[in-house]
Amino acid sequence: MRTRIISAAVAIAFAIFVLALAHTWVFNLTLAAIAVGALYELFKALGLIKYRAECAVCFAFASVDMLIGMVYRKDFFTFFNVKIYGLLFVTGILLLYLKNRNSYAFSLPFTLIGITLIICYSFHTLLWMVDDYESFGVFAVVLTLAGAWLADSGAYFVGTFFGKNKLCPEISPKKTIEGVVGGTVVNGVLLLIISGVYTAFINKDVEVRFGVVFIAGMLCAIVGLVGDLAASEIKRQAGIKDYGNIMPGHGGIMDRFDSVLTVAPFMYWLISQGWIVKF
Repeated sequence: MRTRIISAAVAIAFAIFVLALAHTWVFNLTLAAIAVGALYELFKALGLIKYRAECAVCFAFASVDMLIGMVYRKDFFTFFNVKIYGLLFVTGILLLYLKNRNSYAFSLPFTLIGITLIICYSFHTLLWMVDDYESFGVFAVVLTLAGAWLADSGAYFVGTFFGKNKLCPEISPKKTIEGVVGGTVVNGVLLLIISGVYTAFINKDVEVRFGVVFIAGMLCAIVGLVGDLAASEIKRQAGIKDYGNIMPGHGGIMDRFDSVLTVAPFMYWLISQGWIVKF
């Protein structure tokens, strides 16, 4: 427990530093590192990391996709958008498939492409929040990450004291129905508190729809649970306990960001519709 607390404290301090510089290259670079790290862990778990050239192309796409916004902010190199480098990515993977067609089945290149696009799309929604909504983008990112992570903590504590009925013991033995229900409500309440603190002390000019925030918090708990269980099932089938050990006591990047992969696009959609913050 002590190791988990120390790791969490270090991670929170680093997150505050990154979010304070959200409108600089630091945010892009951090997301690039996280996206590449998540891809590496997934490829390793699935036994795909041995295809070095193919994985390198995937890592390159993820890096470009996260970092290209740095030059877009300066109105430079804007013609090099995802329509072009996305095409180069798919073409590169397919060329390697044709070259090595006798070494692996056709399912491998499409698996690599699919995983890479999913990971990059999910993390890129965090970049869109900051770039599209300059006045409250950082708040949107904080609310999104809180919506993905706090539900799990709430479910853990509620499940510890009141959990009796297992949710899906074959996939995640520790999760209980009571814990999920409690975590869902707790998530809505905590997102309300975060929003209240933000509008009261940080940005009084932003009009937050508190009723929607509470509902969104509860929905985030459910949406995040889907990502969490899917990542857990991959680990179960791969025969591994954690995706990595980059955070002692917490596992790897995917162990921490599995729920973010589903919550981030969901929250970006809500925000883009003007349902979280009125604009």
